[in-house]
Formats: sequence, C-alpha cells, structure tokens
Amino acid sequence: MSAPERIVVALSGGVDSAVAALRLRDAGHAVEAAYMKNWINEDQIIGDCPWQQDIVDARAVAAHLGIPFQVVNLMDEYRERVVAYLLDGYQRGLTPNPDVMCNRDIKFGVFAQWARDQGFDAVATGHYAQRTTCDDGTFALIEGADANKDQTYFLALLEQAQLACARFPIGDLTKPALRQLAHDAGLPNASKKDSQGICFIGQIKMADFLRQYVPDTPGPIVRATDETVLGEHPGLHYYTLGQRKGIGVPSNTDGEAYVVVGKRAADRALLVAFDGPTAPGLHTTTVKVHGLRWNTPTPPTTAGALEGKVRYRDPRVPLTFTPDPEDPTAATITFRHPQRGLAAGQILALYDGPRLLGGGVYL
Repeated sequence: MSAPERIVVALSGGVDSAVAALRLRDAGHAVEAAYMKNWINEDQIIGDCPWQQDIVDARAVAAHLGIPFQVVNLMDEYRERVVAYLLDGYQRGLTPNPDVMCNRDIKFGVFAQWARDQGFDAVATGHYAQRTTCDDGTFALIEGADANKDQTYFLALLEQAQLACARFPIGDLTKPALRQLAHDAGLPNASKKDSQGICFIGQIKMADFLRQYVPDTPGPIVRATDETVLGEHPGLHYYTLGQRKGIGVPSNTDGEAYVVVGKRAADRALLVAFDGPTAPGLHTTTVKVHGLRWNTPTPPTTAGALEGKVRYRDPRVPLTFTPDPEDPTAATITFRHPQRGLAAGQILALYDGPRLLGGGVYL
C-alpha cells in the first residue's frame, strides 16, 4: 500500500466517485469529500438538471463512509472558463468539448488549487483511468481496465504537474466489479444510474441549452454536391460535422439519408450530402491540430507513428504525427485510414499504445 495521504475526493453523487472514496478510505488514507458546485440551472431551462439530488446523494455517501463532506462553490470560475468557452465555440461554428475543459481547468485546475490551499496532498475522481509512476519519478496515464468505460480521452489535455496530484482509484475495475463493491459496502447510491449528460447541464439537450444563450441565425440548407437549397435551418450552432439526425431534411425515395458535411460562414449555409464514403468533406485523412498539451515530459519533436482517439468511445487508430516547425503547440495529423466527421473544435487524444500522451484541438 502506498504511504497514507490526505486526499479530497470529488464526489459527484454518482457511484463511480463513491467507490473511489470507499477504496481510498479502506486503503488507510485520510479521506474527505467535496461536491463541486459548478452550475445552477437558474434560467429554468427545460430539462432535468439534477444537481440538488446529486448533492444529497454525495452527502449521503460521505455520511455512510464516515468522512467529512463539504460543497465547494466554483460557479464563477466555471462560468468563466467552461461555459464561456462552450458558447464562444458554438458561436464561431466550432464543436467544443466542455468535459475535457472541465477536467483541465476546473477539476485538476481550480479545484486542485483549492485542495492544495486546504492542505490536501491529492485530488481523487471517479474516472476510469490508471495513473502509474515511471522509473524516473514522472507519471503516466494508462487507459482504464474496462475498455467500455475508459475515460482517458477526457483527460487528454492534462499536464504532468496535474497528474502529480491526481488519483484515479477505480481505474483497475470493470463497471460490474465496481457496482458489486458498491453493493457489498452498502453505499446508498449503489444502484444509481450513470449520468449521460454534458458535464454541467445534466440531461438537458444541448440544443435547448444553446437556444437560451445563442441567438438564432437562420440560413439555407444546401446540398454540397450541386448547391441545391433543400430547406432552412435555425442556426449553424445547432449542428456538427457528421450529424445525421435532426437536420430537417428527409431521406430521398431510395432511403439515402443526409449528413452534415460542412458549414459556410459567408451565407450561413449548412452543407449536407447523402451519407457515404463519397460525401464531400465527411471523411478525411489529414487534419491539423492546435493547442497541444502533453502529460509526458518528453513529447514528440519529430514526425513519427502514434495512435489517436478521434472521439470518446472510438478505438485507437494509427496515425503519423508531424510537429509544426514554427509552433510547438500545433501539428499535422495523417491517419492511416480516413476518419469520419472530424469537427473543428473537438479533441484528438494521442496515445502510445494504452498510454495517453496528450491531445490537441482540431482546426
């Protein structure tokens, strides 16, 4: 067992972070729990935003485990660093990833700094990821043991200093094994369903959220292959590259469905085409990324073979990484096989086998 530490667990109200706290407590660490209050649905958006129940559940878990519990208010920082990033991205025609930025800037940023200020040695979360110590004393981030639940993709923009204070106590578990531990320990949320929503708006549909904050800017829906106008859309920010459902254009008589293949700012046109390998702009072999961040102390400086996850739950795919000689935070990515629907603003996570090295943002 590692030397006892004073660790604060970010209890979300879900079962994953609850078992993280359970395992750390049982391992002999001085464990406390905190719920990060990041967002309150003060605007009465239609939908289920269950933060109040999450606090109740988190408090119940802490009481059951006999560990101190508090609510940490990070709403201002969250609005400034994550919500503003999200809205700005959509307004600029991008497809942002607030979950990745929440991990980088809030959980292992603002919250981790709060934890250090309170005298904690580390911050633990319920991510399915494994942190290991290398021979040189640095830290590596390895995919979770449960391939279906691995969440290293969402940790792609963490750096080495953030890994130093991060703990992922459930990374070696499968979900069924974790559920069994929760039931065996009598945790009050052992049977609670997993959250499926965006990190801060719960089960609310993204379109409903955007409708409250981003003005509609209607434009034509245009077939990319011949410029035929097929209809009108309420705003480009409601759509992303590769989207099939909810476009508002029916399939043709042969059952071919349309897919979003691009956005044209000049006339606010939403470009669509029939889904398939020949849809213009839908599949790509070469992309550029920027905003690269690495958790390895020796990031690649020359062209070479790596693997990448182009989105969460996708398998790792082979690629060639070519650094930009003039910008160390940018690179050209060449995939061995064409990839579908790589939307600007989304995250590419870079790997060496199961080890996450870092990540960047699609241009």
